[in-house]
Formats: sequence, C-alpha cells, structure tokens
Amino acid sequence: MKGDRVEIVIDAGSGTTRTYEITATRAGRRVGITHSRGVVEVAETTRGGSTVRTARFLANRVLALVEHPAADAPAADEITPALRSV
Repeated sequence: MKGDRVEIVIDAGSGTTRTYEITATRAGRRVGITHSRGVVEVAETTRGGSTVRTARFLANRVLALVEHPAADAPAADEITPALRSV
C-alpha cells in the first residue's frame, strides 16, 4: 500500500550507524522483508509480484528493522470538513 515504509539501521563500523528507508512509492505497491542465510532483504513489489527495487544487508550488521504501515483511514485531526455554500 502506498505509504508503507521500512526503516533499517545498520552498524557502519567504528561505532557509527547508518539509516536507510524503503518506501512504497505508488498505489498498489508493498514493501516486504525476507531473512535468509545471513542476509536481510527489503523489496518493494507491485501487485503482480514483480520487484521494483531491492536493498540487501548483512544480518549481523542490522541493529534495527522497523516497519511503518500506512494508515488505513485518516485520523480525526486529518479530516477537514468540506465547506458548503448555502
């Protein structure tokens, strides 16, 4: 879903960290995470299942992996009433 995003924090060595963010850029796309054989892979895919872009990280370097799902419906403070002329 557009707005889905995954934030990845990795150890860049020498006590420093780097943060990467993968976001679903269009409607109908989603961000998926797979973990296998010491590699964490984050991929943006289309409805049909074809991969648009991929980011791979060594699992022993990943410090945090945070998924931020898109909001299903706008919150009450995000809804603005439509002005009607009477």
